[in-house]
Amino acid sequence: MKLPPNTVQTDYASPMGRMRLASAGQQLVGAWFDHQAHLPDLSACPVEPQQPVLLRAIEQLTQYFAGQRRAFDLPLDLSCGTVFQQSVWRALQGIAPGSTCSYGALSAQIGRPAAVRAVGAAVGRNPLSIIVPCHRVIGANGSLTGYAGGLERKSALLQLEKTH
Repeated sequence: MKLPPNTVQTDYASPMGRMRLASAGQQLVGAWFDHQAHLPDLSACPVEPQQPVLLRAIEQLTQYFAGQRRAFDLPLDLSCGTVFQQSVWRALQGIAPGSTCSYGALSAQIGRPAAVRAVGAAVGRNPLSIIVPCHRVIGANGSLTGYAGGLERKSALLQLEKTH
């Protein structure tokens, strides 16, 4: 994943563990849990906790975890992914809070029904955890499979959304 050269970052202490948030210009480019799979090296990105889009992201994530928000209203930049990955990430945004979707259904939705494994790989590389809801994708048999932030978090996020 190649982040824009003007990327800045900040930390967010979520109820499910520390997160790293990143923005470039006025758009959010990343939201990852610490130690998450595919977490990019952010060491060259300046820490700017007062950057407006990062502050908005923290506010909306805090509301989400408190059960006061179900959807996010943030300007997103998904251009760090391939065209295929971007199509998968856009499709993820259509999965409603409290709902789930299988990898196969997601593959069919983007017009690539035979690309289930590639879709799974793209879901796993989603740079905007929670905000682009990759945690809502489950196995064909309804099982919780794969989540870059860990299956415990995936389960907890789905439970949080069902509760609220």
